[in-house]
Amino acid sequence: MITGWDRSSSGHPGDRLLWGAARHAPGWPVLVAVAGGTATAAGLLLPDAMASGVDAALAGVTATGELGWLAVVALAVVLGDVLGVLARARATSTATAWLRTSLIQHLLRLGPFGRFPEGDAVSRLTGDCAQAGGIATVAVQLVTSALTSVGAIVALALLDWRLAVVFAASVPVAARLARGHLRRTADQVAGYQRLSGELAARLVEAVRGLRTITAAGVAEQEARRVLRPLPDLHAAGAGMWHAQAGMIWRAALLLPTVELAVLTAAGFGLLAGRLTAGEVLAALGYVALGMSLVRATPLLTSLARARVSADRLAEVLDSAPPATGAARLPAGPGRLELRGVGVADVLHEVDLVVPAGAHVAVVGVSGSGKSTLAAVAGGLRTPDRGGVLLDGVALAELDPAELRAAVGYAFDQPALLGATVADAVGYGLPVDLDGVRAAGAAAQVAPAVALLPEGWHTPLERAPLSGGEAQRLGLARAIYRRPRVLVMDDATASLDTVTEARVRSAISSVLAGRTRLVITHRVSSAAEADLVVWLADGRIRAVGPHRTLWDDPGYRAVFTEAPG
Repeated sequence: MITGWDRSSSGHPGDRLLWGAARHAPGWPVLVAVAGGTATAAGLLLPDAMASGVDAALAGVTATGELGWLAVVALAVVLGDVLGVLARARATSTATAWLRTSLIQHLLRLGPFGRFPEGDAVSRLTGDCAQAGGIATVAVQLVTSALTSVGAIVALALLDWRLAVVFAASVPVAARLARGHLRRTADQVAGYQRLSGELAARLVEAVRGLRTITAAGVAEQEARRVLRPLPDLHAAGAGMWHAQAGMIWRAALLLPTVELAVLTAAGFGLLAGRLTAGEVLAALGYVALGMSLVRATPLLTSLARARVSADRLAEVLDSAPPATGAARLPAGPGRLELRGVGVADVLHEVDLVVPAGAHVAVVGVSGSGKSTLAAVAGGLRTPDRGGVLLDGVALAELDPAELRAAVGYAFDQPALLGATVADAVGYGLPVDLDGVRAAGAAAQVAPAVALLPEGWHTPLERAPLSGGEAQRLGLARAIYRRPRVLVMDDATASLDTVTEARVRSAISSVLAGRTRLVITHRVSSAAEADLVVWLADGRIRAVGPHRTLWDDPGYRAVFTEAPG
């Protein structure tokens, strides 16, 4: 059963995560080990079986038994290899699934204001999880390669201790090659993974802003920005693969050199009568097996990449999600209060009371902190300083389900989730079609839905919605929840003024007596509000009715700025 990541364990986070990934592929790493052990044992028996067959043939003796044993050993090698391939694939996919599930769950807990950009999170979810998920198979392959090498040296010693001594002379050279390879690739692997995530993050940002980029005519400039990490990525990748190529050609030279040395020693053994012709052939086979660990050097690169990937995943999983409580929210009229709220360099010591049942508009020029204020007031973002209270209870102390039931949120660019249009409106709650229709009517989106092929039952991927229609569906989703407080972050920005007026009227009727906090850049919306909060540079400059604030030229200038 897949479970979450335990941050309480001791030890290096990346290594703990790799161990957890191996443990969450139940049984498959063991099967990988069994298959590898079978192939290794059979592989070590194969040269001896071949030697027996050759010696029998040279002696003119019927070799039925020897050939039968050779066939059995060869079949065991093939079966072990085939079983190993299947087991490694299953172990990797199972461990990767656990890692991805853990990462997705934690990213969702971190919420929309986590410190990991979307593209970087996708890079970790796809590439890093796959790399780290293969740790069990990489480890087992390295261990079986090491056992094969040790077993081959022992077999050489059993044939003739002189052969083992000659072969052992190559061990320090091989160890030096492996150590140098790891030293050269460690930093390059880490840099490659980091730069891949940065490039993915830039790409996602560009894809999300394609319309703006096209409208501004800055496609080539944006392409240069997205591809800026590419030279460094190329350098890291080239360095990594050059190091591996260097290791491979050095190992390729080492193998025939050792084979020649052992073959020479075996030739002297044959002349001295210590070895038979078949045993000379077996010695060559054991030399090839003895070099298994050297040939497995690319696995060291895979091991390094798995560890770097695990470190990147642990960085996310060790990030503490926003603190949540378990308090129940008593019945109340919906009074919202912000006390000394501060968020980084965006909001500064904001004190605000939104009276129960009031319709409050928040206005300000682009960058004044309106959306951040909405996120804090709606419980989507925990302030760095201060707190937010709903009917006297701090949002940070509320059970998440209580908070989401009490506070509804409508965005300027809503993400519509669910199988059908109706599911998108009822997302997160049991879908009552009558309630969905009522919310859609209030949001003025019902006529558009009626034109869809299957109405409210139309699959989302087959629902060609304009920006305004998607925005109204998002608003319908907020209305459907019948929240105590409704926060609207420019949620009617894509609507024309007539439709917006109808939406405001319908909301006032459907959510009569409910508190509304509306982020807006339109004069008409501000004029209809009971109170207007005027934000400037992350601070509240004034609070009052629109008609009173309108006398201030600075306030009037807010509505001449570009929407933001």
